[in-house]
Amino acid sequence: MPVIKAFRGLRYNLAQVGSMSDVIAPPYDVVDNALQEQLYSNSPYNFIRLELTKADPSDADPLRVYQEAATLFRQWVRDGVLQHEPDPAIYVYHQVFDYAGRTYTRRGFMARVRLIRFGEGNIYPHEQTHAKAKDDRLRLTRACQANMSQIFGLYPDPTNAAQNILEGHVAGTAAIESEDHLGVTHRLWPVTDQNIIGQVAALVQDKSTFVADGHHRYETACNYRDELAEASGGALPDDHPAQFVLAMLMSMDDPGLIVLPTHRLLHGVEALDADQLKQKLEPYFDCEPAGEGPDAASTVWNQIESLDDQGAFGLYTARDGRWTLVTANERTSAKMQEVAGDQSDDWRGLGVAQLHGLIIDELLAMKGHAKPTYVHLIEEVIDGIKGELEGGLDYQLAALVMPASVEDIRRVSLHNERMPAKSTYFYPKLVSGLVVNPLDSN
Repeated sequence: MPVIKAFRGLRYNLAQVGSMSDVIAPPYDVVDNALQEQLYSNSPYNFIRLELTKADPSDADPLRVYQEAATLFRQWVRDGVLQHEPDPAIYVYHQVFDYAGRTYTRRGFMARVRLIRFGEGNIYPHEQTHAKAKDDRLRLTRACQANMSQIFGLYPDPTNAAQNILEGHVAGTAAIESEDHLGVTHRLWPVTDQNIIGQVAALVQDKSTFVADGHHRYETACNYRDELAEASGGALPDDHPAQFVLAMLMSMDDPGLIVLPTHRLLHGVEALDADQLKQKLEPYFDCEPAGEGPDAASTVWNQIESLDDQGAFGLYTARDGRWTLVTANERTSAKMQEVAGDQSDDWRGLGVAQLHGLIIDELLAMKGHAKPTYVHLIEEVIDGIKGELEGGLDYQLAALVMPASVEDIRRVSLHNERMPAKSTYFYPKLVSGLVVNPLDSN
């Protein structure tokens, strides 16, 4: 696994839509109302019109949006706005972006990947899924009979052998290029050479694959396949398009692969000062003063990054405006065993597991708290504490936490465990609209 297959993807006809930058869109699950409006205004052909159709406030049926998306999708295919690739292809995909003063290029390729249920093979999830999100994606898949966007899968390849074959093949060839609203450059190259595709398929077919993003879409694809099989009275043919899902595959060793932290801002919880915090966390964590005021978040985060330890946290108590550096000690592991004994050592060693399962829920007795506000940048943490984030919530506690690493994902996934929510944030997000995987034909 994974078994990959080339396909005749649907891609925008640039002669009709103009710039690709005007028609690509972020994944549906990171698009708020304001961004949806902005994307709609970018172009009458922006992909968000298919993947996250605006509801008509006067329409009594909120489910009509799926049929509206399907009608527009088929109209775009009929009118040549979206066109089938002339020959079966896989698609080399680069993302060029800046982070922390450096420019990165993240490289992978898109292909159809044969579906296998989580737990029944070596395609592994690392996050929990939710019924509401899967129902939403299943309704869209049924209506359009297509994978509108790709899942994101990681596979081990220490020498990047599969990707390097593709890089050599597309070298010197002009890419289909676009830029998103965050300034990330996206480059796409269709590869139709069956010899090259065969070499890549052979190199990845025996490797484990770990889903980095798109768990809901993967499980939805399995559910859609099973629905079709039940409707036909038996199993689908092995080569039926619904036996596969559109996936972006990337080597876990790609130099452009980075994982960003997801910090927490908690509201509606007990307001503590730093002394009270220390009293509640000791003796299971060591606590030391780390700074005062919202702006000290930058200094605290630098300390945590320098420690490079999943058991290091920065906690801000709004009651006195002080930061505390919290670090795991020799008692932490035994306490985690007590509160999460059914999980593996690898799971219990995750920073997010210790933060939520032990610090917030157990020691601070805040279990059942309102959903945190999740942010990725230290500037957002500072804005949140100052009440300057959208929504203007009053946060009693802020938590800086290290992200889980790619190796953490591998180890936890191999235990068939799912990480706590928001353990990872792979930046940048894969955009939608580069290629669509039709499920009604080969």
